[in-house]
Amino acid sequence: MHEPHRSGDAARERFGFLSEAETIALSRLGVMLLDPGSVLVSGDVRLAEDVVLWPNVSLQISAGGRITIGPGTNLFPGTRIVASGGSVTVGAGTEIGEEGGFTLKAGAGETIEIGDGARLLGGGSLTLSNRIGRGAQILGPIRCQNCILGDGGTYRDPEPDERGGVLKGSGVARGIEVPQGHVIQAFGLFAEAVMRRQSYFHPKG
Repeated sequence: MHEPHRSGDAARERFGFLSEAETIALSRLGVMLLDPGSVLVSGDVRLAEDVVLWPNVSLQISAGGRITIGPGTNLFPGTRIVASGGSVTVGAGTEIGEEGGFTLKAGAGETIEIGDGARLLGGGSLTLSNRIGRGAQILGPIRCQNCILGDGGTYRDPEPDERGGVLKGSGVARGIEVPQGHVIQAFGLFAEAVMRRQSYFHPKG
């Protein structure tokens, strides 16, 4: 083994991550890695088949935390998921981290749940406990804490008012709940913004 690999693997081991060879071996389980040398995965992370780990993705478990990633999920460059005593569950077919990465951090006793087909993009974050429902979206650099976005269709659903709940814009969202078919757009504090039907932004005809 070349010295840089040995040194890199020692650092990975110190922080509880798989070695580079062990990371590459995830491909035998059906995980797709475009640049294994840039990907950090803790040994206890549960990855389903057809998960795509793009470069510079980090999945870190400590203090008895749990991370589970469902089949067909894309974790784009700059995605960081940390379970430090908490639990992060990501459903099937989700898209996390496009257009600037995304951070999910669950501390002791905290739970973050991401439903099937959800989409989180644009450099935002989820901390504390959050439930992002099926098909729901967070679009932009939004700091979410204790938020609930309702279940619904994905952004590809032809009926906007049947899609999952949406937060879009930038700023801070604390204790926000958005039901199916609704959206809050804000540039600052989401608690002060108006909730609208998604068809307001996507009218027909």
